[in-house]
Amino acid sequence: MKNRTALSAPYSVWMILFIVVPLLIVVYYALTGPDGSFTWDNMRGLSHYTDTILRSVYYGMLATAICLVVSYPLAYFFTKTKASTQGILVMLIMIPMWMNFILRTYSIMVLFEDTGIINNMLRGMGLDPVHMINTSGAVIFGMVYNYVPFMVLPLYTSLSKLDYKYVEAGRDLGANGFQIFKDVMLPMTKSGIISGITMVFVPSVSTFYISQKLGGGGYTLIGDVIELQFQTAYNYHLGASISLLLMVLILICLAIMNRFGGSEDGEMVI
Repeated sequence: MKNRTALSAPYSVWMILFIVVPLLIVVYYALTGPDGSFTWDNMRGLSHYTDTILRSVYYGMLATAICLVVSYPLAYFFTKTKASTQGILVMLIMIPMWMNFILRTYSIMVLFEDTGIINNMLRGMGLDPVHMINTSGAVIFGMVYNYVPFMVLPLYTSLSKLDYKYVEAGRDLGANGFQIFKDVMLPMTKSGIISGITMVFVPSVSTFYISQKLGGGGYTLIGDVIELQFQTAYNYHLGASISLLLMVLILICLAIMNRFGGSEDGEMVI
């Protein structure tokens, strides 16, 4: 027991210094005024950002749903290829993540601008250009592009563990493709789905750079407001209160994941 405690001591110190203490600082600033006295004014001020908060949650949910719809069949396709091919395909999904987040966002700008690559191709084919940049669609696309690997990987892990004997049994019992997907594959890969949803929703709802560059500042998200308070307005107390709200949303998301995550071993959940 003593050896186990000694081995966990560095991790405990790390947790306290870089997780617990910063969280306590955020809570302190959120619940105090400039003079250091306790106040609820910062929390009451969150009512002014209701639209921004709802927009952030809506965009995050929409981007997460799109990532799930795109990633599930993609991950399933990966599992049906040879083992050597699977490694290559996973590597191709991961390669964009090796590039800086800012550069990836700028690459989308180059594609979507009115004089960008896509519109120049449309003009070359004699078609009218399409306005894509500085729109809500561009913001959501940026979220999907940047975070879809976080959905593909847990789904691929769950699907690779799937015992396809259950699928064959379902077919033998006369189930069609949709019934097999709904009653067999979804329950058995629920842990991967919940993990992917959490890993995509959390950064999507808190992002700020994507909305600034692809939305042109017209689609402010909760991350933009936090950055504004800390970098421009220097209102650390309001910024901390918004950050505290964001942490609560994240904790709720994690609680849902832990509650409905299901088995991690790819077993059937009845």
